[in-house]
Amino acid sequence: MKIYYHLPGLFEFYDLYKVFLPLFRKHREFFYDWCEIGSIYGAPSDCVWGGGRVGFGDADPETVAALMKEYGISARLTFSNSLLREEHLADKNCNAMCRLFENSNTMPPSKTGATSNGVIIHSDLLLNYIKAKYPEFYFVSSTTKVLTDFEQFKAELNREEFRYVVPDFRLNKQFEKLNTLTDAQKQKVEFLCNECCWFGCYDRKKCYENVSRKSLGEACADHICISPDAPRGYRFSDAMKNPGFIGIEDIQNVYAPAGFSHFKIEGRSLGSAIILEFLLYYMTKPEYQLNVREKIYLDSTLDLF
Repeated sequence: MKIYYHLPGLFEFYDLYKVFLPLFRKHREFFYDWCEIGSIYGAPSDCVWGGGRVGFGDADPETVAALMKEYGISARLTFSNSLLREEHLADKNCNAMCRLFENSNTMPPSKTGATSNGVIIHSDLLLNYIKAKYPEFYFVSSTTKVLTDFEQFKAELNREEFRYVVPDFRLNKQFEKLNTLTDAQKQKVEFLCNECCWFGCYDRKKCYENVSRKSLGEACADHICISPDAPRGYRFSDAMKNPGFIGIEDIQNVYAPAGFSHFKIEGRSLGSAIILEFLLYYMTKPEYQLNVREKIYLDSTLDLF
């Protein structure tokens, strides 16, 4: 079974991907033959429809769209703002982004799902708007919905509007329930692998709402994280200790045999050096990790930090 990774930083880490993608294509012997890049997701800075993380991507959208089209990779616009109102639907920048990425699809999703572009979405208001106005996109139900109740998660999987659904990371290891899903439902599940958030967090939805307010330009205080380890920030080594963490051995030995093939890597707010570590850990054979590091680090056009 092929495993599809959905990678962060469509606009934030363009410089990294323009070096990594040619390497991934030219030197497939460096990488596991069972994995592919399912999509790269993100939102540009000052994006009213954005959510999940405050957008800071400043790469030129046309250049980004061209790179994704060149390598046949699905670009996903992260439009997961949960607090949108009717007046926000007319935003010129977001509509221009939709026109650009809808038109840059290699083929419409009715003919192929592999290289069509998608939208990660929270708001049903925005979902209905984009479906009607830009019909070539597919849709992903955002993890910002914080779907921790398994029955609610199953109901989301059954919605025809969504090609994929990203559950809250705290459902990741509920195998007794996950194994009851049908094969069709399993192919719609997209697990969030490397979340570092406190497993006991009861404030996650408020955290995402705070990001949504900032994306709308509202004046609001920063969300105060309740995690006891919040001052440490994101550390991959900490994420690996999270009870919801999905490592590469889990993917190979547990999830893939059970019929799950889609995995999301978080990291839009992190530096490109950390993203490279994710690419090495999840996609690169151990004996070639140094080769990939050297080729990335020695590229004179790339500022990793």
